[in-house]
Amino acid sequence: MQMRAFRWLTALALLTGLTGMSGPAAAHGPTRQKVVETIAIDAPADKVWAIIANFDALKNWHPAVAESPASKANEEGSVRELKLKGGGALTETLESHDAAKMKYSYRAKDGGALPVTNYTSTITVKAEGKGSVVEWRGAFYRGFPNNDPPPDKNDEAAVAAVTGVYKSGLANLKSMAEAK
Repeated sequence: MQMRAFRWLTALALLTGLTGMSGPAAAHGPTRQKVVETIAIDAPADKVWAIIANFDALKNWHPAVAESPASKANEEGSVRELKLKGGGALTETLESHDAAKMKYSYRAKDGGALPVTNYTSTITVKAEGKGSVVEWRGAFYRGFPNNDPPPDKNDEAAVAAVTGVYKSGLANLKSMAEAK
Protein backbone atom coordinates (compact mmCIF):
# COMPACT_ATOMS: atom_id res chain seq x y z
CA MET A 1 0.00 0.00 0.00
CA GLN A 2 2.82 2.41 0.83
CA MET A 3 4.51 1.67 -2.50
CA ARG A 4 1.30 2.53 -4.41
CA ALA A 5 0.98 5.84 -2.49
CA PHE A 6 4.64 6.63 -3.19
CA ARG A 7 4.17 5.97 -6.94
CA TRP A 8 1.05 8.11 -7.01
CA LEU A 9 2.81 11.02 -5.26
CA THR A 10 5.81 10.66 -7.57
CA ALA A 11 3.54 10.70 -10.63
CA LEU A 12 1.70 13.76 -9.30
CA ALA A 13 4.97 15.59 -8.63
CA LEU A 14 6.22 14.83 -12.13
CA LEU A 15 2.94 15.86 -13.70
CA THR A 16 2.75 19.20 -11.91
CA GLY A 17 6.43 19.88 -12.59
CA LEU A 18 6.07 19.13 -16.29
CA THR A 19 2.89 21.17 -16.75
CA GLY A 20 4.14 24.21 -14.86
CA MET A 21 1.51 23.88 -12.15
CA SER A 22 3.86 24.06 -9.22
CA GLY A 23 4.12 27.19 -7.03
CA PRO A 24 6.82 29.60 -8.22
CA ALA A 25 7.10 27.95 -11.64
CA ALA A 26 3.54 29.13 -12.39
CA ALA A 27 4.59 32.82 -12.15
CA HIS A 28 4.48 34.71 -15.41
CA GLY A 29 6.03 37.83 -16.83
CA PRO A 30 4.41 41.10 -17.83
CA THR A 31 1.06 41.46 -19.59
CA ARG A 32 0.44 43.71 -22.57
CA GLN A 33 -0.74 47.15 -21.51
CA LYS A 34 -2.95 49.47 -23.56
CA VAL A 35 -3.59 53.20 -23.61
CA VAL A 36 -6.27 54.94 -25.69
CA GLU A 37 -6.66 58.71 -25.61
CA THR A 38 -9.12 60.71 -27.70
CA ILE A 39 -9.75 64.41 -28.08
CA ALA A 40 -12.48 66.38 -29.83
CA ILE A 41 -11.12 69.25 -31.89
CA ASP A 42 -13.18 72.16 -33.19
CA ALA A 43 -11.54 72.07 -36.61
CA PRO A 44 -12.22 70.06 -39.77
CA ALA A 45 -10.58 66.64 -39.97
CA ASP A 46 -8.63 67.63 -43.11
CA LYS A 47 -7.04 70.55 -41.25
CA VAL A 48 -6.08 68.35 -38.28
CA TRP A 49 -4.76 65.59 -40.55
CA ALA A 50 -2.62 68.14 -42.42
CA ILE A 51 -0.83 68.89 -39.13
CA ILE A 52 -0.05 65.27 -38.19
CA ALA A 53 -0.10 63.40 -41.53
CA ASN A 54 3.63 63.32 -42.13
CA PHE A 55 5.55 60.75 -40.11
CA ASP A 56 8.37 63.26 -39.60
CA ALA A 57 6.02 66.05 -38.38
CA LEU A 58 5.83 65.05 -34.70
CA LYS A 59 8.32 67.82 -33.83
CA ASN A 60 5.85 70.33 -35.26
CA TRP A 61 2.95 69.50 -32.96
CA HIS A 62 4.18 67.53 -29.93
CA PRO A 63 5.61 69.84 -27.25
CA ALA A 64 8.16 67.30 -25.97
CA VAL A 65 9.75 66.50 -29.34
CA ALA A 66 12.72 68.50 -30.58
CA GLU A 67 13.51 66.48 -33.72
CA SER A 68 11.65 63.77 -35.64
CA PRO A 69 13.36 63.08 -38.97
CA ALA A 70 12.07 60.06 -40.89
CA SER A 71 14.24 58.11 -43.33
CA LYS A 72 11.60 57.49 -46.04
CA ALA A 73 8.86 60.05 -45.28
CA ASN A 74 5.47 58.27 -45.15
CA GLU A 75 6.64 55.08 -46.84
CA GLU A 76 6.18 51.83 -44.93
CA GLY A 77 9.44 50.95 -43.20
CA SER A 78 10.45 54.59 -42.71
CA VAL A 79 12.48 55.01 -39.51
CA ARG A 80 11.80 58.04 -37.30
CA GLU A 81 14.54 59.10 -34.88
CA LEU A 82 12.94 61.13 -32.11
CA LYS A 83 15.01 63.45 -29.96
CA LEU A 84 13.21 64.83 -26.93
CA LYS A 85 13.57 68.39 -25.63
CA GLY A 86 14.34 67.18 -22.11
CA GLY A 87 16.90 64.66 -23.33
CA GLY A 88 16.35 61.12 -24.45
CA ALA A 89 15.60 59.49 -27.77
CA LEU A 90 13.33 56.93 -29.36
CA THR A 91 13.44 55.07 -32.68
CA GLU A 92 10.14 54.22 -34.36
CA THR A 93 9.33 52.41 -37.60
CA LEU A 94 6.29 53.22 -39.75
CA GLU A 95 4.18 50.11 -40.30
CA SER A 96 1.33 51.63 -42.32
CA HIS A 97 0.18 55.03 -43.56
CA ASP A 98 -3.28 55.54 -45.03
CA ALA A 99 -3.98 59.15 -46.05
CA ALA A 100 -7.51 58.30 -47.25
CA LYS A 101 -8.40 56.93 -43.79
CA MET A 102 -6.31 59.62 -42.06
CA LYS A 103 -4.32 57.20 -39.94
CA TYR A 104 -0.91 55.68 -39.52
CA SER A 105 0.66 53.01 -37.32
CA TYR A 106 4.20 52.64 -36.07
CA ARG A 107 6.32 50.45 -33.80
CA ALA A 108 9.27 50.74 -31.42
CA LYS A 109 10.93 47.54 -30.19
CA ASP A 110 12.92 49.36 -27.52
CA GLY A 111 11.10 52.14 -25.70
CA GLY A 112 14.20 54.33 -25.57
CA ALA A 113 13.22 57.26 -23.35
CA LEU A 114 9.94 55.54 -22.41
CA PRO A 115 9.80 52.69 -19.85
CA VAL A 116 8.24 50.31 -22.41
CA THR A 117 9.16 47.55 -24.86
CA ASN A 118 7.45 46.19 -27.96
CA TYR A 119 5.43 49.38 -28.37
CA THR A 120 2.93 49.75 -31.21
CA SER A 121 0.77 52.78 -31.83
CA THR A 122 -1.88 54.11 -34.19
CA ILE A 123 -3.10 57.67 -34.56
CA THR A 124 -6.36 58.38 -36.41
CA VAL A 125 -8.31 61.52 -37.32
CA LYS A 126 -12.07 61.21 -37.96
CA ALA A 127 -14.58 63.84 -38.99
CA GLU A 128 -17.32 64.47 -36.45
CA GLY A 129 -19.87 67.11 -37.36
CA LYS A 130 -17.98 70.30 -38.25
CA GLY A 131 -15.04 69.19 -36.14
CA SER A 132 -12.94 66.09 -35.67
CA VAL A 133 -11.88 63.50 -33.15
CA VAL A 134 -8.31 62.27 -32.87
CA GLU A 135 -7.63 58.89 -31.33
CA TRP A 136 -4.13 57.85 -30.31
CA ARG A 137 -3.82 54.30 -29.12
CA GLY A 138 -0.87 52.19 -28.07
CA ALA A 139 -0.09 48.71 -26.82
CA PHE A 140 3.18 47.76 -25.13
CA TYR A 141 4.93 45.86 -22.38
CA ARG A 142 6.58 47.46 -19.38
CA GLY A 143 10.26 48.30 -19.62
CA PHE A 144 11.35 45.51 -17.24
CA PRO A 145 10.50 42.12 -18.76
CA ASN A 146 10.95 39.96 -15.67
CA ASN A 147 8.97 39.62 -12.46
CA ASP A 148 9.35 42.20 -9.67
CA PRO A 149 10.20 45.24 -11.83
CA PRO A 150 11.64 48.39 -10.29
CA PRO A 151 9.07 51.18 -9.82
CA ASP A 152 10.33 53.17 -12.81
CA LYS A 153 9.87 50.22 -15.20
CA ASN A 154 6.68 48.57 -13.94
CA ASP A 155 3.23 48.46 -15.58
CA GLU A 156 2.04 51.61 -13.83
CA ALA A 157 5.10 53.60 -14.91
CA ALA A 158 4.70 52.41 -18.50
CA VAL A 159 1.00 53.31 -18.65
CA ALA A 160 1.60 56.69 -16.98
CA ALA A 161 4.41 57.57 -19.40
CA VAL A 162 2.47 56.69 -22.56
CA THR A 163 -0.68 58.39 -21.24
CA GLY A 164 1.34 61.54 -20.55
CA VAL A 165 2.84 61.51 -24.05
CA TYR A 166 -0.58 61.11 -25.67
CA LYS A 167 -2.39 63.68 -23.53
CA SER A 168 0.24 66.41 -23.92
CA GLY A 169 0.51 65.81 -27.66
CA LEU A 170 -3.24 65.81 -28.22
CA ALA A 171 -3.76 68.93 -26.10
CA ASN A 172 -1.14 70.81 -28.12
CA LEU A 173 -2.59 69.50 -31.39
CA LYS A 174 -6.02 70.80 -30.32
CA SER A 175 -4.57 74.25 -29.54
CA MET A 176 -2.80 74.41 -32.89
CA ALA A 177 -5.74 73.19 -34.96
CA GLU A 178 -8.27 75.46 -33.23
CA ALA A 179 -6.07 78.59 -33.49
CA LYS A 180 -7.62 81.15 -35.80
